[in-house]
Amino acid sequence: MSIRLSSFIFLLGLAQSALAVPVTENLDVGGAIRGRLDIDPDRDISEFNFDTLILRADYDSDRWIGSAKYRFYGDAYPFRYTDNIGDISFFEYAWVGYRFSPDHQLQVGQTVIPFGLSPYFGSTFFETLGNVIGLEDTHDIGFKYLGQFEDWDVRVAYYPFTAQQGRGTSRGGRTYGTTVATADPYVTDGSDNEERDIFIGRLAHNYQQGDWQGEVGVSALASTLHNHDTHKDGRRYAAALHMTAQNGPWGFQAMAARQHMTPENLGDDRLVSFGGFDATFNVAAKGNLYVGDISYSLPSQYGWLSGVKLYANYSLFDKDVGQFNDSQRLIVGSSFSLGPLWIALEWLHGNNDPYIGGSDFTQSLGAGGSNQWENQLYSNIGYYF
Repeated sequence: MSIRLSSFIFLLGLAQSALAVPVTENLDVGGAIRGRLDIDPDRDISEFNFDTLILRADYDSDRWIGSAKYRFYGDAYPFRYTDNIGDISFFEYAWVGYRFSPDHQLQVGQTVIPFGLSPYFGSTFFETLGNVIGLEDTHDIGFKYLGQFEDWDVRVAYYPFTAQQGRGTSRGGRTYGTTVATADPYVTDGSDNEERDIFIGRLAHNYQQGDWQGEVGVSALASTLHNHDTHKDGRRYAAALHMTAQNGPWGFQAMAARQHMTPENLGDDRLVSFGGFDATFNVAAKGNLYVGDISYSLPSQYGWLSGVKLYANYSLFDKDVGQFNDSQRLIVGSSFSLGPLWIALEWLHGNNDPYIGGSDFTQSLGAGGSNQWENQLYSNIGYYF
């Protein structure tokens, strides 16, 4: 196993020193240092490396609010092609807001889109296929209203632009999360689209029925896909139904979503290139996403071990084109705190999944990759301050 801990330990020392930084009554600053474990015997991968350095700031007063988070990657698997930590870096989010009342606020800046089981489509750390088709944990730049009307939660957003491109080597993938992007030269049948004028609405109803409580909701997205090769505009539409249910330690989540894109590409209109985390790849323009998640939280603390949550999550991207192989992802894992560390340990199973098992990275979510199940053990270990 390749162990590269020097950077991780050094940054951990900086984090502990940062705890002494004074903040005001309204301002809180902090962050996280994370390491990651990747084990895939089929690809002869056995790695424990530095993963991420995160810096954040949160402001909260009676009226004015705001939050920002910036991430640093590099010089460790899977970014060994870079020389230093920070060679890949970008904002996760950065926004300011005004609270009209405890139940109503407006946020301006780069915020997470209000779509489906927002912001995460389940309990997993690695996230679902919804993330890599640009619907889960995705951030864009614009205006977002959040309102609570008794049992109804309303969120409406308008984003003129997608997330700001940060630092990296990719032409269009220098962002946290996944957005429509300019394809890198290594992407066969890649496209050069820019998403603009993104309108999103989400309506959810909170319910309680006996020992069960949760929410049911509907979401919709519409945007313009401007192609820089043809100088023509296509469209992107997405809609979703979701529900959550909680009964004591048991949790259930489910979602069904439809994504329908009609790009005006110079080449194949059945594909749209997306990007994130310093890479780009193709996604089938039309398909349905299905997500199911079950979890169980242990109520007790066992010495240093606390907050134990067990979960299983399945997601399927069912593509319209019959010749395209569908993509699937199954994750079984647990998250927990061990003293000052928060840890996620997950067994990843992927079929035509660009991020699991070495299937064709650029085409798995498009026409398909190896079309066989691949496996990998993954863990993320974080110290949050």
